[in-house]
Amino acid sequence: MKKICDFISRWMGVLVLLTAIVAVMVPEPLMGIDTWVINPMLGIIMFGMGLTLSPSDFRTVFIRPKDVLVGCMAQFTVMPFMAWLLSRAFALPPDLALGVILVGCCPGGTASNVITYLAKGDLALSVGMTATSTVLAPLLTPLLTWLLAGTLVDVDTLGMLKSIIYVVIAPIAGGFLFQHYLPRFTRRAVAYLPAFSSVAIAMTVAIVVGHNASRLLTGGMMVVLVVILHNLSGLVMGYGIGRLLKLSHPKRTAISIEVGMQNSGLASSLATLHFAAFPMATIPGAIFSVWHNISGAIAAKLYQRGYDDGMK
Repeated sequence: MKKICDFISRWMGVLVLLTAIVAVMVPEPLMGIDTWVINPMLGIIMFGMGLTLSPSDFRTVFIRPKDVLVGCMAQFTVMPFMAWLLSRAFALPPDLALGVILVGCCPGGTASNVITYLAKGDLALSVGMTATSTVLAPLLTPLLTWLLAGTLVDVDTLGMLKSIIYVVIAPIAGGFLFQHYLPRFTRRAVAYLPAFSSVAIAMTVAIVVGHNASRLLTGGMMVVLVVILHNLSGLVMGYGIGRLLKLSHPKRTAISIEVGMQNSGLASSLATLHFAAFPMATIPGAIFSVWHNISGAIAAKLYQRGYDDGMK
């Protein structure tokens, strides 16, 4: 069983890609699954993330506030701004532009810690950034979405804030408390969490893509190109900021991956919940969910090679 779970987590990007392809080609079975299940699934993923956190992870925020602050500032400036810039540069229609901006305004993705670990990056910094950006998300995600997309659509900032608290903050807090009071069970469960999260992410992507298969096909390659450029700009600029500040290679790696890998599942969920009048707003999040796992796996190999070559 453990070998199967290791295999699933190792090939998460391929699993998500294959799932998305199948969902586009055969969307009918997924059309019967209501999109409301995305939120509970996302909550379960967040609960699993909470199980992996410990007080020492949060101590990173206080012991190394500068590194965490640099990473979070990059997270909530680079990705929102690049989302807005790319949407304007490619003249995306309002619903697709909204979806890209939503992705850019979300906190770091749940897979970023796994990718940072595989890349031999600074895992404590990655976890600290993920925790901090997630805690800041209820305030910053609705605010930034309103500032950047408010002219495109009517943004329900209060509703988005509540959704993030229910779907992200509460499950993470529950997982954190669970592992604190039931450590023995948590230690056994944590070994299977990456595989479980991989399957849950793949299922979320399948549902979103299945419900929007026709729109995804008609949306063309333009939005795919924008999503790829958005993700790559986050990876490159995140590493560049770390290098500019003369941080070590493991720290640059953590910041790069954390900035580039967004919580795109949350973006799709928020689009489904609060922007039903703009159904194609879910598409960028679905594409990002597939692509950033692929690019993250490639980046991990490249950064790992840089670490092995003696970069400091």
